[in-house]
This record gives sequence, structure tokens and C-alpha cells, in this order.
Amino acid sequence: MMAAYIVPGKPVGIDKAWPSGFLISLMEKTGSHDFVNSSPIVDRIRSIKDEEETHLMEEASRINDRAMEMLVKSIRDHHTERDLARLLSEIYEELGTEGFSFEPIIAFGPNGADPHHSNSDARLKAGDSIIIDIGCRKDGYCSDTTRTVFWKEVPARSREVYETVLEANVRAIDKVRPGVRFCDIDQAARGYIEEKGFGSFFTHRTGHSIGIDVHEAGDVSAANESMLEPGMVFSVEPGIYLQGDVGVRIEDLVLVTEDGHKILNSYTKEIQIIGIDD
Repeated sequence: MMAAYIVPGKPVGIDKAWPSGFLISLMEKTGSHDFVNSSPIVDRIRSIKDEEETHLMEEASRINDRAMEMLVKSIRDHHTERDLARLLSEIYEELGTEGFSFEPIIAFGPNGADPHHSNSDARLKAGDSIIIDIGCRKDGYCSDTTRTVFWKEVPARSREVYETVLEANVRAIDKVRPGVRFCDIDQAARGYIEEKGFGSFFTHRTGHSIGIDVHEAGDVSAANESMLEPGMVFSVEPGIYLQGDVGVRIEDLVLVTEDGHKILNSYTKEIQIIGIDD
């Protein structure tokens, strides 16, 4: 059993996620109220992955790409969003993962216009976009990938949206290298989407850090002026969401290297139309 040691006269560091009931109990036992949030120290250490960690994250992403491929090939017109989430669970088990790193988002057509959609019993119709935002946990590390495919056909407006999001994804990733600020990565994606007239429909940050947890400290947003450093891993996931019509999001995980970056996902980002032969 591990023991906790408190140095008299010194503040006690507490994890940011520690339940208040435990904290109150500790305060009562020690008679002290001098506690500080020590998580920034741990967050800083976790933000830089070592060689072993990057290998584990590459493997988790490789498996996630395979799961994406298997899921996309399995989609049929009788499937609901919930059906595909259940199927994904079976795929992850088959691939030897430890399950979801987060609850998957499967969104058909207009449902995709909600970036945080909860899976429903919706069914597909021709022209629907299908947002597939999935992640598994493997050997303690998380993956997170999003692809958007289309059912049977792609309406002209949806194609324009898709091509805009893809270019924003590519432009943001191209800027990733040590010394660049997170906010500059966000602007590379957001600026292009604004230029194409969809700025008000990109309603979330461009990405988030990831590792042992799917959402770790640090994000790719206009508010984060921190510099990129080798070993950091984060998502780049621009999206456009047209209410009542279509949603498109394309997401990759990116590792900052000594002289640039490495994309951890290899599953195609070319526009895909599925279900044509059904």
C-alpha cells in the first residue's frame, strides 16, 4: 500500500480531477486547507511522448485505420447509427483492442450537422453524408480518427463542403513543425474555411491533444499560443456543419517530429461513395 506524506508548512498538490469528497476528507484529517492544483506539472510531462509512447500511439492509430476500413466496408442500407456503433465494438474486439477510447459518433445526413451527435436509429438515404468519428484504446494509449463518406451519391453542395474540409485539414497539417504555435495550426484550417465562405459553420476547435486519455491538456485553438515541440501528439479535425443538410469532418492524429511532423493515420481521405452496388 502506498502512503501519502504531507510536509508541514508546505502546500499539498492535488490532481485536477480528484473528487471533492476525497479532498474534503483529506482536509479534515490533516487540518490543512493549503492545497494546490498539481496537474499542470503532470500535464506538461505527458504532453511530450517518448519513443516508446509514440510507437504505442502509432500502433493504436494503425489498428483504428483498420477498424475504419472494416466498418466502412460493412455499411448496408438497413443499418442504423446505433447498429454501426455496435458493429464497431465487435470489430475492436476482433482486432485485440481494449475497447473504445470514447463513445463513437456515427451521424447520417442532417445528424452530421451536430458535431457532438448521439447515435440514433436513423437510417440512410441516397446523398447522405456519414460521419464516422471513432477511437480505440490499445496498450493504454488512445486513437481518434474521423472520416466522412457518402451513401450512393454526393450532392454538389456536399462535395463542395467535403473538398473545403479536406483542404483545410491538409493545410493545417502542413504547418505542423517545432516552433509553430497551436493557434497558427488552427488558423491555417479556419482561415481557409472562412475564405471559402463557411467560416460560421466551423463551430469547434481544430484539435485536441491525446495520449493516455483521448482529451489531454492542450488544444489546437485560437486561444492556445503555446509552441509545438517534438513528441507532442494532437488531432487536426476541421469540420463544416450545415444545419438540416450535411456535416463533414476529417480528422487525423499528428506527431510533431524534430524536423516536421508525422501523420499517424493512413486511411484514405479521398471522397468515397459507398452503397452503389447494394
